[in-house]
Formats: sequence, structure tokens, C-alpha cells
Amino acid sequence: MKLILTDDVTDLGKRGDVVDVADGYARNYLLPKKKAMKANAGALEAAESIREARIEAEKRAKEAAEAIATQLVGSRVVLAAQAGDEGQLYGSVGVADIVEGIQRFTGIELERGQVEIAEPIKAIGLHEIQVKAHPEVEFPLTLDIIPA
Repeated sequence: MKLILTDDVTDLGKRGDVVDVADGYARNYLLPKKKAMKANAGALEAAESIREARIEAEKRAKEAAEAIATQLVGSRVVLAAQAGDEGQLYGSVGVADIVEGIQRFTGIELERGQVEIAEPIKAIGLHEIQVKAHPEVEFPLTLDIIPA
């Protein structure tokens, strides 16, 4: 059965794609869950406009992520944290602290899901984290944790 996806479906396609699936899969899952609609002449034209809009939105999102990457790559973000005499932090620096510090230090707003750290930071010094601003745009960022 030919269908037009109205929502992204894992392992099948993205919104606006025309797919050919088994009748049972269409009747029992895709159509009742409103993840697809039957393909006809009018719907195919609408699907093309949906697909073009999705492609344009993805292009703009990637360009915005690349702009963020060019601003942050090679820079060092300084965060202050309470620490003992031996350099151990009294708490830890997590993703929320990093996002807030980047926003305060550079003015660039990131989402918590875009910052990846292997484990919470528990010592002063330089630490490298990964920022994934877009599925195709990932870059390292250096954090300088200083005692407050």
C-alpha cells in the first residue's frame, strides 16, 4: 500500500516521504496512529510541499549549528566552582552548569541535549567536552574550571 508519512517513522522514512508498506502494517499501525495517510493525486502534491519544507528546515538548522560551531571552536569557556585546597570540587560540574556557563560566557544558548560529557567534572583544570549542535555538526570545546 502506498502511503505518505505525516510523521517521522524510525526505519521507514521522514515526514512527507512516499513509502510502500505491507497492507497490515498500514491498516494496523500507521493509519490508526495518524503517522501516515493514503497516497492519492492531491495528497502527493501536499506531500511534496511537506518534504520541501522539511528539507529547507533541516538546511537552516544545519547552517545555524555551523554558525555556533565557528563561534565556539578554539575558544575556552571559564567556569568557577567551589573547590578544596587539593583541587577537588565540593560538588561536580554537570551538563546544566556547562550550558549556563557557555550562555553567560559567550552569549550562545545551547540545549542540554547538545552537550556531551563522559562523566561529571569533579576537579579544577582543563576539561574537553563534545558539543553536538546538529547530527552532522559536532565539535570539541575546552572548559577551564577555576576555583571560586
